[in-house]
Amino acid sequence: MQNTAPQQTAPNVPQLRFSEFKDEWNKKELKEVSWFWNGSAHEQNISANGRYIVINSKFISTNGKVKKHSKDQISPLKRGDIAIVMSDIPKGSALAKCFLVDKDGAYTLNQRIGGINSDEIISQFLVKILNRNRFLLKIDNGVSQTNLRKNEILKCPVVFPAATEQKKIADFLGAVDLWIENLRKQKLELEKYKKGMMQKIFSQEIRFKEDEGNNYPDWNVKKMSDIFERITRKNKNNNKNVLTISAQQGLINQENYFNKSVSALSLIGYYLLYKGEFAYNKSYSKGYPMGAIKKLDKYNKGVVSTLYICFKVKDNSNSEDFFKHLFDNGTLNRQIRNIAQEGARAHGLLNLSATDFFEDIKVFVPTIDEQQKIADFLSSIDNLIESKQKQIDKAELWKKGLMQSMFV
Repeated sequence: MQNTAPQQTAPNVPQLRFSEFKDEWNKKELKEVSWFWNGSAHEQNISANGRYIVINSKFISTNGKVKKHSKDQISPLKRGDIAIVMSDIPKGSALAKCFLVDKDGAYTLNQRIGGINSDEIISQFLVKILNRNRFLLKIDNGVSQTNLRKNEILKCPVVFPAATEQKKIADFLGAVDLWIENLRKQKLELEKYKKGMMQKIFSQEIRFKEDEGNNYPDWNVKKMSDIFERITRKNKNNNKNVLTISAQQGLINQENYFNKSVSALSLIGYYLLYKGEFAYNKSYSKGYPMGAIKKLDKYNKGVVSTLYICFKVKDNSNSEDFFKHLFDNGTLNRQIRNIAQEGARAHGLLNLSATDFFEDIKVFVPTIDEQQKIADFLSSIDNLIESKQKQIDKAELWKKGLMQSMFV
């Protein structure tokens, strides 16, 4: 970071500052420097063809990925307004999260979302202060739903410099945000590329060649039972590494995923999996309408519920990693849908038995050499995606440190 210098510890002075600024920052309550208004109900105006985006808790908490539209702009917002979430579940991640309005005539403010603006603090700076502000988060008791009141929000202390320093800080952090956003876009492009390549590879639109340049043999149709062996091994030694299937993270420790254990007290009846083996969760998850099949990669072993269908490749004539990518592509979805639609879901699970899965579902399979080439190619893209995610994580951690040092 250029042209910055650490400051001596003093009241209302940040640790890290652009060197040309020396004056102490001002400290006031939000009500002294801003005005506040509440949003309005939009239930009667929601329309898929609506012109205005409804700024609600879901929109803000998902960074705009989930949105509803309204036919009318009931509670107008203009460029530079700040929207803040006023209600959330205990220990939720949306409370006091903010959204900075980036254009005029595009948004309307929903109920339980507050609107804030100021003549004394520029919006790009103020939003950095208010977003998930610790003063506001302390109101969350962690037990019942938290509802921030107008007077509570307006009591929030804000510490800020003169307008020229505000702008320089906001511009700098805006550049950091843009850098991180570009990293996210690069990761997204890699994910799109991988998805497109998987579709072409597993439909055989494109084929790999042997090292000598010759074509590989045609792919053969095989039943799942020809390739895989079902696993029903019980957890006799009471392994405690309970796994769940995450669409994005694969088979992952349940406590890490849910931040708590949701499994039964006794795990002896669970299935024991070893690294390289597969589990199929027959319930819907985002991006996996027919359920997700994941390979155990993160741990040497772990246990899963007996509701999962578990299996492993029979021998080294087939590649675990090839099938990992084939399953991730959703290659089996049409066959699973055709079988499962014959009966209703039980407890949210598809009507698909283990026998159906292994005997009725068929896949096109190349030779082991071509399988390995395909697996290596797709895994190399995975490595690029993982590397890009690490860059994003490091950048966000660096930004967090900056925020702590550049603000009071």
